[in-house]
Amino acid sequence: MNHASLKTLGIALIAAMPLMASAQLSGNLGLTSNYKYRGQDQDTSKTRAVKPALQGGFDYAFGESGWYVGNWNSSVNWLSGNSIEMDLYGGYKFKAGALDWDLGALTYLYPGNTSGNTTELYAATTWGPLTAKYSHTVSKDYFGWAGAKAGSGLKGTNTGYLAFSVAQEVAPSVTLKASVGFTRFASDIKDMGVPNYTDFSVGAAYDLGDGLSLGAAVAGGSKKAYFGPVNKSRLLVTLTKTL
Repeated sequence: MNHASLKTLGIALIAAMPLMASAQLSGNLGLTSNYKYRGQDQDTSKTRAVKPALQGGFDYAFGESGWYVGNWNSSVNWLSGNSIEMDLYGGYKFKAGALDWDLGALTYLYPGNTSGNTTELYAATTWGPLTAKYSHTVSKDYFGWAGAKAGSGLKGTNTGYLAFSVAQEVAPSVTLKASVGFTRFASDIKDMGVPNYTDFSVGAAYDLGDGLSLGAAVAGGSKKAYFGPVNKSRLLVTLTKTL
């Protein structure tokens, strides 16, 4: 390599240093009294309110570019032969005027029983304490509802989920949180008689310091006559450690 090439390589490395230095890897661990997702219990093996789940994952931000990837996992019990949910996601965050935007894709994986595997594209925008997010299913099925993996010939593609949430610090270390979401099933799922439904969560989180947070919320979903106990309102208590 000649001197000119070495000089060019040196300039490129120096230019890349600020981006590399600002890249960030973070992790989290959590324990919750009941893992609910979109209003539904993710442990259907028991009807009691307390069904603990161990959770954790990591996020990697590519400097100030706005790009990121991550993984999150939780113990679950709603699919035969499977006991864990593994989420893989990636996206791009940017600011436009007064709004913060987040565009990305997320795949839910269930090792041991892939019938629940689901992939969604999402778009979220935040203005102050308010966030609106829409997730759109692009996989053949939506958490196994259409039975596409089993050869039903039906699809869960185009199922949509729209959510609105607010998080506001009301006192030192205390943040109030609330959300409401609406699931609109794809035509093939609705034609089987599965109703669209709403879900909600209302609670608060207390920052204990050193990355430790204690949260409590009441969460549940509508259409209990159809979905049964999994949509029942529950008090959830969660302890989270950010690494």
